[in-house]
Amino acid sequence: MLRSLFAWLALVAAVLLPLPGAGPVAALAVTVAMLLGWRDLRPVARMLLLLMLAAGLAAAVLEPQALREGVRNMAVLIGLIISVILLSAVLSRSRDLARLSSSLFGGRPLTRYYSLTFGTAFLSIPLNFGAVGVVAALVADRINSRGHSERTRNAARATLRGFAAAPLCSPLSISVAVVLTFLPGLQGWQLIGMGLPVAVLFLLAGALFREPEPAAIGDEAETHSAGAGPWLRFTGLIGVICAGTLTLSAGAGLSYPRAVTLSCLAVVVAGLAWAWWRGERTAPPSLAPASNELVIVGASAFLGALVSALAEHHLSAGLALPGWGYPLAALLVPWVFYAAGMAGFNPILTGTLVGALLGPIWPPSAIQALGLSMVCGWAMTGVSTPYAANVLLLERFTGYPAWRTAVLWNRALAITVMLGGGVLAALLTLLLV
Repeated sequence: MLRSLFAWLALVAAVLLPLPGAGPVAALAVTVAMLLGWRDLRPVARMLLLLMLAAGLAAAVLEPQALREGVRNMAVLIGLIISVILLSAVLSRSRDLARLSSSLFGGRPLTRYYSLTFGTAFLSIPLNFGAVGVVAALVADRINSRGHSERTRNAARATLRGFAAAPLCSPLSISVAVVLTFLPGLQGWQLIGMGLPVAVLFLLAGALFREPEPAAIGDEAETHSAGAGPWLRFTGLIGVICAGTLTLSAGAGLSYPRAVTLSCLAVVVAGLAWAWWRGERTAPPSLAPASNELVIVGASAFLGALVSALAEHHLSAGLALPGWGYPLAALLVPWVFYAAGMAGFNPILTGTLVGALLGPIWPPSAIQALGLSMVCGWAMTGVSTPYAANVLLLERFTGYPAWRTAVLWNRALAITVMLGGGVLAALLTLLLV
């Protein structure tokens, strides 16, 4: 209860971020919430939390300006992740969402795979990694009732890969927010326009990297249609959130992460008010179970901003690449994300560092190439490294070990996409510089 209360306090302070002192209050409140949830943290999250505390103390003594940058970035992204968690919790109570999730599991093996992977990608737009929890719960129900099989393993593959499409093209994803923050010359429609074809090709290619399934018999072949109504309502909700985000960012001049935060919170408030008006006296969602997510996002945001501020102050003035260095950097950026992810570092930290170091020196005419390279690396890190939050969430629901689902099942597909995305970004850099 106390842990959730401090997380809510951090959210309120993050919303009020323009006010003096709101940033430190948000950072302090969420840090207390992290410490209160220490017993529930995974080893990687504990390492990040201790590293954040040590770096914060060192920065307070040696580089106070960098500390202020870290606190502000942490407050901004904590507000974003909590708003997405709340949106996921509110929408998960919807009967429409239950019908949509159930309908994804019907049909022939190939049809079912594509329904699950594209359906999870669609749900990931407003739910973020909450979509993995929603669909993974359905997979877990199949496992509990009928045991492990090629069908459930392919369903787990489809779920992870569907979520991985969100960092490539979702306007509400943390990846897009971070990339647009550190590459101010890049427009959101440019990044999403490049990432969407890559996401579609990635989802289609996933069918080549799955287990053969025996022909379905009996009730295994049964399909469940959700009907047009739930899909239309859910699509309309996504449209409202995206429209609010674009209005607040382009019209009101808010930063992209804050625009997403406020748009998601507006839907959360409207959803809770609607439930109360219908007589459903449900309590606001508890944030206590989100300790690992808060640490992974908050600590990574703080450390990334801290290190990038130090690098900007001490390195960026003299940092430059030769002409051939920019295409090479675009080619290698996805692998930097992947290597850091295998070491346990969240893509938020990697993305902050890459954006802060390369963004200011990148040729403005080719800035979209760097953005594409970053989101490709971000997405593949989320699907093919065992410490990613969505991989750990799938393990919690299905029992499939994180190393198995991420590395063994998705490594070949991720390497293919990173090679393709890196080569495409390098060619774009060569053509546009």
